[in-house]
Amino acid sequence: MIGLYAKAAAGAVLPRAKSLPDTVLERSVTPSVGRVADYSAVCGFPLSDVLPPTFPHVLAFALQIELMAARTFPLALPGLVHVANTITVRRAITVGEPLDVRVHAERFAAHARGAQVDLVSAISTGGAVVWEGRSTYLARGAQAPTGPAGELPEVTVPEGPAAAVWSPAADLGRRYAAVSGDVNPIHLNPLTAKAFGFPRTIAHGMWTAAHALASLQGRIPDALTYTVQFRKPLLLPSVVELATERAEGGWDLAVRNRKGSIHLAGAVR
Repeated sequence: MIGLYAKAAAGAVLPRAKSLPDTVLERSVTPSVGRVADYSAVCGFPLSDVLPPTFPHVLAFALQIELMAARTFPLALPGLVHVANTITVRRAITVGEPLDVRVHAERFAAHARGAQVDLVSAISTGGAVVWEGRSTYLARGAQAPTGPAGELPEVTVPEGPAAAVWSPAADLGRRYAAVSGDVNPIHLNPLTAKAFGFPRTIAHGMWTAAHALASLQGRIPDALTYTVQFRKPLLLPSVVELATERAEGGWDLAVRNRKGSIHLAGAVR
């Protein structure tokens, strides 16, 4: 992953393709007990022989970065903003199951602030798809051949009292990077975060999504769809609140700061 980020940074100023490649990247992987346990500990999931619903995202993420780091991808990876994510878990996936991971890109379209694209992941075992993910990225100021972009997934922001208060520490970005492989420098060091316009390091959006979902363990089924929008960056260290509210078919949730600004809004169904 470090090599892929370095490749992406070096190639950011070079000419790029004008349209999405039809590339499909694949890998086979069997999650180890140790890696799943380390991920669960950082994100707040209980130890289990079942993968946390968000864990398969980290298996697909390396392929996403590989696809976006190539010059055949029309948007430069540095500066891309992860704005939304939807995962669908079709059944419980146990630790040790051999998994086949596939990633491709689609829906490259114009956006009011630039260009938007989706990275789509599918994870299967024994020929059956058991997990799917759609990560939506925004490139500010970029151009796309078509438009407008599709609407972001619909979510409702609960406004009730806090169900929990979190105090993510300054080293959270480094700890999540160690278990996820996402070594984007905006999460690792205040100096590199400042180089990208942030006052200090920011939490990974998918850590926030995972930690929020972990708070609902015991109240959600194995098969579910989890949709999130990433809004205001969560600076580290910080104190934030989690709000949850029952909804038809599941839960609505939000992570907000003490002033009420929303870092993440999500829906579990």
